[in-house]
Formats: sequence, structure tokens, C-alpha cells
Amino acid sequence: PKTVLVTGVGMTKGLALARLFHEAGHNVIGADFGPLACGRVSAALQKYYGLTKPSGREGSTQYVHSLLDTIRREGVDLWVSCSGVASAVEDGEAKEAVERSTSCKAVQFDVATTTTLHEKHSFIEYTRSLGLRVPETHTVTSRTAVLDILQHAKGKEFVLKYIGMDDASRGDMTTLPRPTPADTRAFVSRLVISEDRPWILQQYIRGPEYCTHALVVNGQVKAFVACPSAELLMHYEALPADSPLSKAMLSFTRSFADAGGEGFTGHLSFDFLVDKWEAIGAKGGRPRLYPIECNPRAHTAVALFNGTPQMVEGYMSLLARREKGANGLGPDGLEVPRSAQKYYWVGHDLVALVLLPLLSFVLRQGTSLEGLTESVSTFASHLLFWKDGTFEVWDPLPCWWLYHVYWPAQFLAAIASERKWSRVNVSTTKMFNC
Repeated sequence: PKTVLVTGVGMTKGLALARLFHEAGHNVIGADFGPLACGRVSAALQKYYGLTKPSGREGSTQYVHSLLDTIRREGVDLWVSCSGVASAVEDGEAKEAVERSTSCKAVQFDVATTTTLHEKHSFIEYTRSLGLRVPETHTVTSRTAVLDILQHAKGKEFVLKYIGMDDASRGDMTTLPRPTPADTRAFVSRLVISEDRPWILQQYIRGPEYCTHALVVNGQVKAFVACPSAELLMHYEALPADSPLSKAMLSFTRSFADAGGEGFTGHLSFDFLVDKWEAIGAKGGRPRLYPIECNPRAHTAVALFNGTPQMVEGYMSLLARREKGANGLGPDGLEVPRSAQKYYWVGHDLVALVLLPLLSFVLRQGTSLEGLTESVSTFASHLLFWKDGTFEVWDPLPCWWLYHVYWPAQFLAAIASERKWSRVNVSTTKMFNC
């Protein structure tokens, strides 16, 4: 057994991995920001540590130091990073510090790789440099630049995405140009676009969206899953590993991993749009993929590996390589989910499929009796036949803690500080401010 540190255990992805390492017989240490992370009460953990949240240059340094202290104190062999979107680059800095000053190995990309893949515009440029297909994408720093590009769109549609983090604009998928030039100018004029606040104007592909999660160790894909996606994804169902779509996305991921080469180690996730016309077989059935975003960190889709502790061997290969030498391992296989279980989060579905439709029906705001019945029926189906992403029979406390301690505390803190929110992601514990 090895001592494994999993950070981000307050999120489903970190908790799921901690449980898998525990089931595989390893000693698991958990860590996250603050004392309220639901994973702290998990039976999979031997200990839990609170980490200093990175905020500015000084906060980032304190975060790295708190991580190093934990690794040294516990004699950690392997650090598995499950970053949130706000700390991805800081985890890249931590990876470099950890591997420079300790014998611990990190499943995390370095700063340069994380930054390149995390930023939407640099990811597209890098993907294009590898000879892979990308949607037409422009980095824009003024409203005039947006309007000039749209004027020559030639029948194409685009969406505007802020390069940085902005909860208010993240869910806006308004297609451009609008029906009239005046409508287009009116929409663009509402946005703050400048040299200091750049956006990307990206071609909109009208087709289904998919996401992937992969574990990459030294340029080799060790575990992979793909599933249908959405802007706020709260229902997970794995695509069959032998489906043309899954194979195409795996091939794309392997191209990325091969290009990274030795030392390219971390979690790698992509969002794809698929051209419907080719995906249904009009040209031999080969799906035409358009990568639109990369997350160089673990994806919640890793929960689909529940019941597949064999995937832990992919992580352990990083240590085996260190212990046995560069030629100590033969070709490694690829692990995919061994269960067809579908996942949901009961807290999200209770609100989205029961309470809000019921309120809309009672207040006569658009939901019909038929619509309410269908929505409640979907909730009942999930409750009976799907699996909650946080709950485990042998480890029930994190689920209880999430809904009875963590979220009540977050809502009370937001109300006390008069901070408004538009929605929450139960699986990543993110509150979207507005």
C-alpha cells in the first residue's frame, strides 16, 4: 500500500477518487479548502487537512507551503490533484515545488502546460498547431473587432466567450450574428471587451455536446471515459467504450498525450461539439469532432469509474516507473468504466425537477400539469434506478454532510453578505454569483 494524498475531496471527483484508492488498499489522506468539505467525514480517509485557499501571489505561496507541509508530514508517495477551476494554475505551481523538493510524485500538469490548456484561446492555438481540427476562433479585444468579423461570417454562427472567469456570462450561449445588424450591435454593446478583458469569438457548431475524462501518465492514456454533456452537467451516463464517438474522442486525447511526451502527466478533459450530419453516418459514420474547451484537471465524469478500482493501477504506474526504472514496465492497458450505472445528484434534481416545476405550476408561470407530472416522474426514475454521485452505502456521511452542513452554511454566508447567486453546481460545490 502507498500513501496517497487526494486534494479536492469536497467535490464529487475528489471524493470518488479517494474512495477508489481506499478500495484498492492504499492509505488515503484527504485535503481541501476550509473545514466544511463533505469529504472530510469520508470513511475512505485516514486523515483530513485543511489547505490555505490561493488568493493573489501571497495566497498562492501559502497554498503551496500548506500542501508541502502535508506531504512531508504524512510521507505521501503520490499526490492526486483534483483542482477546481479557480486553482488549476496554482496546482501547476505546487506540482513543480512538490517534485522538486520531495520524493512524492504528482498527477498534475506543470504551470506552462496547465496555463496553455486552461486558457480557451491558447488551447485552440495549440490544438491547431498539432494539426487537429478546431472550430474557427478569434481572440477579440474590442466590440469593433467582433462586429467586423461577424460582418464577414458568410453564413456561420458564433458565440462569445470571456477568456477569464465570469459567472454572469458563462452560461450565455447567444448565437451571433443576431437576426438583424441592429440586434447584433445591441447585444455586443452590452459587453465589456478590451485589451484588459479579452474574449474569444468561436464558431458555433449545431450538434450534440460531449465531454471526456482521461488519466494521462508520461504521455500515455491510462483511463478514459466519454459522456453526453451540457452547459451545466448534472446527469452522467458513459458512452460505450466501443462506440465510434468514444473511439474518436479517445483518439483525439491520445494525439494530445503523444504530443506531450515524457513527463506529460495529469488529468485531461475535453469538451466537444459533434457535427450531427457526419455523426449519424452520412459520410461513413465517422463523427466530425470540434474541440471547444480543455480542462487540464479531473472532471466529475470520473465518478463513472465507481466500482472500477482497477483504474488505480494507472496512477500506480507513475510510482512503478520511478521504482523500476524507465524500462521496468511493459505496455500499459487502458481502463474504462466497468459499470453502466448512471449518476445524478439528489439535491439538484429535487430542486430542478420537483420544487421549481411545482412552484411554477402553482403560480401559473408556464408549467402545465402534464409537464409537472413528467418532471416528477423523471425524478422518481432517477431516485429508483440511478445512483447519487456523492452517496455510498458504506460511506454515507459525506452525502449527509453536503446537504445538512455545507450547503446551508454557504447559503447563510451568501445571505449575510448580501451576495446574490443564480445557480449552484452540487457536484463541484460551486456557487455561480450574479
